[in-house]
Amino acid sequence: MKIRRALATAVAAAVTAPAVLLSVTPAFADTKPAAQTQEKQSKPTIKDLEKAAAEAKKAYDKAVQAKADAIVLLRETLDALSSTHPLAVAATAAEQAAKDAAAAKTTADQAVIAAKAAIEALPTDATEEQKTAAAAALSEAEATAATAATAKTAADTKFTEAEKARQDARVAAVQAYSAVDKALDDALAAKIAADAALAQAKKEAEEEGQDCEPENDLTAEVTGLPTKLVAGTTTAFSLRVTNGSDQHMDEVIAYAGVHATDKSGLKDTGKFFRLQWSTKSSPKWQDLSLDSYIDGVGALKPGARADVKMRLTLDKATPAGNGVAFIAADFFNEDGSCGGTPGADMYEFDVKAAGSKPGKTEDAKPKPSKTTKPGGNGHTPQGSASATPATNGSLATTGSSSATTSIALAGGAAVVLGAAAVFVVRRRKAGSDA
Repeated sequence: MKIRRALATAVAAAVTAPAVLLSVTPAFADTKPAAQTQEKQSKPTIKDLEKAAAEAKKAYDKAVQAKADAIVLLRETLDALSSTHPLAVAATAAEQAAKDAAAAKTTADQAVIAAKAAIEALPTDATEEQKTAAAAALSEAEATAATAATAKTAADTKFTEAEKARQDARVAAVQAYSAVDKALDDALAAKIAADAALAQAKKEAEEEGQDCEPENDLTAEVTGLPTKLVAGTTTAFSLRVTNGSDQHMDEVIAYAGVHATDKSGLKDTGKFFRLQWSTKSSPKWQDLSLDSYIDGVGALKPGARADVKMRLTLDKATPAGNGVAFIAADFFNEDGSCGGTPGADMYEFDVKAAGSKPGKTEDAKPKPSKTTKPGGNGHTPQGSASATPATNGSLATTGSSSATTSIALAGGAAVVLGAAAVFVVRRRKAGSDA
């Protein structure tokens, strides 16, 4: 079956997630709660992608028009800054004033030269009255020249400032246009990406022949898993899968995984933990498959449930630290429809060294704990069903409507493993702060 083959791909990709996540900085671990992380990273459906593509096209069309308007505005602004714009008028006037001041200074300087020449031209027998008059003329010419120099400096400064203001306006106009032009490029890139994601999702959905959607009324719940376990012991607990919807589910697959970690990071779970399962249809204890799924649940009628016996054995060498179990479920129908729990529930527990006393303990609860709202179909399954997303990504929210539909809901195994990596990073951060 295609879905089973796809599971191997999903798990192979997810197995590498812990090593990658362990390399991130500790600060990353505490930036968002686990529930928020899943909401942020949940996979979109085809409907979501169609909406995103439509919005991207609308934004692109708007950006195209904005650029056309910006070109017109830029041309008008640059033309005005060369003629009628107030800054252009001010700059032109300042330029003329600077030219006039320069001419006045030149005239004044020439008058000083002439006055000096007049003094030098006085005859040796010039009278005192003639000498005094020539000296006075020179003094007046020098005063006029000094005033003209000051006026020219002021006029030059004013022209420089006026021209700078006009040039700044030109730069601002060009920058405004560049921003609009870049916005168009960004809008086009977003449109291309949205169209590609939608096309890929549709292609994969067609290849898989599935139309998977989240099913809030399919729940998976663990009971009897203690919050404290001791290395070298075996613990039995139960996994209940409930179909609270009004549709028949032809095949239901549960997903489970356990992981251990201490302050040094992710441990070789396969070396320390052995997780087994048993169902009514498959009573013999079986080790959890490499794909992390339990295929002994079978079909579930509306309102029906199935219990899976679970057995977790901890090797005596299991180091003291922390442990976590992840649970989720998917369904597949003969008509190609499928769905799954909106997320993978996370159950935390402490691992005590071999020979330790567990002390006071209680049943582990989903983190964060939140009870699923009834489906409203008239079927009320016995027992509560908690389906609180506590990891990144969900099984059904990756349905055929997402860009990763090629693995359909096989992402369940990936959720189990990838979520463990997130948990490890958060645990390492907590340990480093202790």
